[in-house]
Amino acid sequence: MVKQSFKGGIHPPEKKELCRDRITERVYPSSNTVYIPVTQGGSPNSPVVAPGDIVKKGQIIAKSDSFMSVPVHASISGTVKKITNVLTTGNIDRQVIVIEGNPDEKEKFLSKSEEAFLPVIDPFKCPKEAALERIKQAGIAGMGGASFPTHVKLNPPKDKTIDTVIANAAECEPYLTIDERTLLENANQVVDGIAIEMEILNAQKGIIALEDNKEDLLPYLEKAIAKSSAGKYISVVLCKTKYPQGGEKMLVKAVLKREIPTKGLPADAGCLIQNVGTLKAVSDAFRKGQPLITRSLTVSGEQCSNPKNIEVPVGTLVGDLIPEYITLLPGVYKIISGGPMMGFSMESAGFPVQKNTSGVLFLGKYDCTVSQESYCIGCGRCVKHCPCSLPPVLMMRSLDGGNLEKAQKLGLMDCMECGVCSYVCPASIKLVQRFKTGKDIIREKMRKMNNKEKK
Repeated sequence: MVKQSFKGGIHPPEKKELCRDRITERVYPSSNTVYIPVTQGGSPNSPVVAPGDIVKKGQIIAKSDSFMSVPVHASISGTVKKITNVLTTGNIDRQVIVIEGNPDEKEKFLSKSEEAFLPVIDPFKCPKEAALERIKQAGIAGMGGASFPTHVKLNPPKDKTIDTVIANAAECEPYLTIDERTLLENANQVVDGIAIEMEILNAQKGIIALEDNKEDLLPYLEKAIAKSSAGKYISVVLCKTKYPQGGEKMLVKAVLKREIPTKGLPADAGCLIQNVGTLKAVSDAFRKGQPLITRSLTVSGEQCSNPKNIEVPVGTLVGDLIPEYITLLPGVYKIISGGPMMGFSMESAGFPVQKNTSGVLFLGKYDCTVSQESYCIGCGRCVKHCPCSLPPVLMMRSLDGGNLEKAQKLGLMDCMECGVCSYVCPASIKLVQRFKTGKDIIREKMRKMNNKEKK
């Protein structure tokens, strides 16, 4: 099989051997309490429950009337203790609904008892509008990181023709292995999710984009594809293992040889990209009547003595899994929500698992050593390795000189903040931090201009 790739990128140590062979284990918070963020993708939600309310697992507890919204469900049955703010991924204070579980919730969850919270429906025998409504009511948002509402993604503008659904199985971030485990343990559901989305979009083909460090999954995927009614239209494409292969622009370039235009989306290149966990959730919403109320993720890092892949109720505090399920070694220097390249460094483990939490890493000081910044020597490594073909060094110089307009012209807003430029910089310049700050300033200026025009 020919292996596809893109120009640029890097090869950081994979670190996947720590838990790629660990079967996904169901675990439950020791406090029997979950802290469920009110908004987990799309427009802001409002709570529809109050402290003291008795809620059932699978019940909607927060929602909005906006089409762009994704409702949030109770991940356990119990009592609403309070509605408050806690620190979440990105060290952002967000409103959460705190639910204390019934006494038997842990036993039910660990026994993997499955309930249909929504009526089971056939995705191939219902109208497109009903299928989109089911996906919305199941609270499904992108589980690869962006948390974009899936029903919105599956309803592109009428002038956009989608011919291909791509399952993003690259999982190019070091340490993370939960997508790999999802494919291995739930290949049938993932392929079914692709077929369902192809039906909704009237797409002609589906592709599972897999990095070649996971080539051993091919027999499982081919078996699942053969079982699917849409199997003859679904295939696996192997990509060379390289970071950030999972980026949308990189994936479309490697798999379809198409370009996503500046400020464009995959729909502008005639395709839709979906994380494998999201595809499984889509299948479960139809076949099992289950909303998205659990999250599978990788827990790893050198300071974690028992790296593993786990499944928890959405809203589980990471700290509530320590030490019962997660054992840490002395000297934890950094906790990261997500992967080491694009994840967020957290103040503590007291943050909740959300629908888009792909992993939690516990790293030591040696693994996080950051050299002191020195002067740029103009070596051009950042330009050579940038997967978006941008000139990071020139963007940095424009920003340092206060020339936001020039930075924009050079492609600042197209930067995907993957961290490649910072990784290869011999001067250890924090390029991504500069770009994030510059983009925030530009967005704030645009917001103020829009507000003036409205007045």
